[in-house]
Amino acid sequence: MKLRIRGNSLRLRLSRGEVAELAERGRVDDGIAFGSEPEARLGYGIVCSDDASALSARYGAATIVVTLPRSVARTWAASDEVSLEAEQPIGGGEVLRLLVEKDFACLQPRTGEDDGDAFPNPNVTC
Repeated sequence: MKLRIRGNSLRLRLSRGEVAELAERGRVDDGIAFGSEPEARLGYGIVCSDDASALSARYGAATIVVTLPRSVARTWAASDEVSLEAEQPIGGGEVLRLLVEKDFACLQPRTGEDDGDAFPNPNVTC
């Protein structure tokens, strides 16, 4: 799973396997370590909930958690729909923009990138 943060915008990109795991298991977790200490790790993940009514996000205990309704996750996983979007009010008239996407293979190979589990890129011409 890829995480992109830019201003008040949060994007998660999931591989084919991660989309399947989300639909089957109801969650996908990942993280990044900035050192060997446990407190030097930022966790992030996406979870399904029967109680959720919309895509939302929260932060606590050094972890970002994006939540979406289980029915939405299953429908999205089984469809050709690429992304799920939402805006979450965060106070002061501001919003957090949320985007969850299926991760497509890059058009140009990149050193150190493994696109083996990515969705086929629709812009590839053969």
